[in-house]
Amino acid sequence: MKLSYVCLGGLLVFTVACKSTKINTALKAVEQFNNPIITDKYTADAAAIVHDDKVYLYAGHDQAPNDVNAYRMHEWLVYSSSDMVHWEEHPVPLKPTDFKWASGSAWASQVIEHNGKFYWYVTVEHGSIHGKAIGVAVSDSPTGPFKDAIGKALITNDMTTQTKISWDDIDPTVWVDDDGQAYLFWGNTVCKYAKLKPNMIELDGPIMTVDLPNFTEAPWIHKKGDWYYLSYAYQFPEKIAYAMSKSITGPWEFKGILNEVAGNSNTNHQAIIEFKGRDYFIYHNGSIPTHGGSFRRSVCVDRLYYNEDGTMKRVIMTSEGIQE
Repeated sequence: MKLSYVCLGGLLVFTVACKSTKINTALKAVEQFNNPIITDKYTADAAAIVHDDKVYLYAGHDQAPNDVNAYRMHEWLVYSSSDMVHWEEHPVPLKPTDFKWASGSAWASQVIEHNGKFYWYVTVEHGSIHGKAIGVAVSDSPTGPFKDAIGKALITNDMTTQTKISWDDIDPTVWVDDDGQAYLFWGNTVCKYAKLKPNMIELDGPIMTVDLPNFTEAPWIHKKGDWYYLSYAYQFPEKIAYAMSKSITGPWEFKGILNEVAGNSNTNHQAIIEFKGRDYFIYHNGSIPTHGGSFRRSVCVDRLYYNEDGTMKRVIMTSEGIQE
């Protein structure tokens, strides 16, 4: 009787324990979903730098109300991480209103460190010249505060004539080459670039163009080994494609798709960094329920891998994101 009682009781207890274990395992799995990396705000158009063993992530803030299907972006945000898993938010370091000549629209941007200062190249709407413009702010710290570096736009719509649209001067990315020469790339429909003077706030020569298949916007320059990589938003809805070159000025050889359309978002905007010996692909999607989408986006991070010949492997987007 005692053995039977124990077996029956044990069966009951074992069954409950199994269910409890399954529930705990499921909850643990949900807790390990690290994409998107920021869930209390909608974030987009991420850029990132590595400085003093930390990653600093800069993003636009999607602020469109749930019933508005349009971009409403009034500030940029900054986060930092020592492990790519846990992110600390810092006070808002910059807004379009910090540029007296701008009228709004905190669109895509990028920060770069050079000679001990941090330069933030941003897309805004110009207050008196029709169209989007590129401004530059400067700070002594990666978290700001930043201030307008020149009191006027660096690039305005009337400086470029390759296309008649008013939003072709957007999405700046900056690269400082091994010889110290800085380059600014940007554009929509047409990819453009120009040298920057050593002060980082003036163009040093003519505006040039890069011929890329189905270039939409969002150029990003990075280098690994002897190869330069120019990735960009491709077609619409946007995938990410890329080209490679042994020179920052080209010629560029198209290599294909790097990242597919990111869920529930017509746009994509990438940043590629190496941190503590690992490579990362930073992007946005529209995955936060229930109002996430093309105008309420969210930054995500996944690993990036290279082939032996230097080409990049297709990025696998995950819900788990970076775990360690």
